[in-house]
Amino acid sequence: MTEPVPIRQTALLLVDLQNDFLHPDGAYARAGLAEPAIAALPGRLKPLADRIRAKGGWIVSTLFTLVPGRGGEPLISAHLKALRPFLSKGDFAPGSWGQQLVDTLQPADLSVEKIAYSAFYMTRLEWLLRKCRIEKLMIGGIVTNGGVASTARDAHVRDLDVTVLEDGCAAFSMETHRIAIEAVRPVCAVSSVAEALKTIEAA
Repeated sequence: MTEPVPIRQTALLLVDLQNDFLHPDGAYARAGLAEPAIAALPGRLKPLADRIRAKGGWIVSTLFTLVPGRGGEPLISAHLKALRPFLSKGDFAPGSWGQQLVDTLQPADLSVEKIAYSAFYMTRLEWLLRKCRIEKLMIGGIVTNGGVASTARDAHVRDLDVTVLEDGCAAFSMETHRIAIEAVRPVCAVSSVAEALKTIEAA
């Protein structure tokens, strides 16, 4: 039997739970894309984040970022621009309020800017995890079929112990969320937030 990973080598990885995605004054809400299932995530994940902090584990936040180009205009991939044409100058900008982790889940021990679905793609995340000797990730955030699923798969191929928090993630439809959860089961464990809390309490 595999020995459980110690709590001090465990992290709650919060994928893209940022003001511009979730806050009523953020970019997505201003465009009319508020989603109740997504808005509920910070409150649902907070008890787990608090217990992980108290037990000596890590809170790691990924921050989707639109890098400013010439004149401050964001460099946006063509597929994203087609999907979210409302994104504009200042949205998800490095160091901005919109880019930050929502207040409910602050503070993060580590934060990583990301430019694509996977938090490992062209970022320093793997380097940080290795430096901090983090071997287990509990993943929550948005969207289940995008950043969460891509990050979970990339963590799996790096031999990290991965659990996706089924009710700690959300997408823009329940069916999309359900399909994405079923699709990641072959590469990681799937747990509820309540089950994860029990695991942390026992650590």
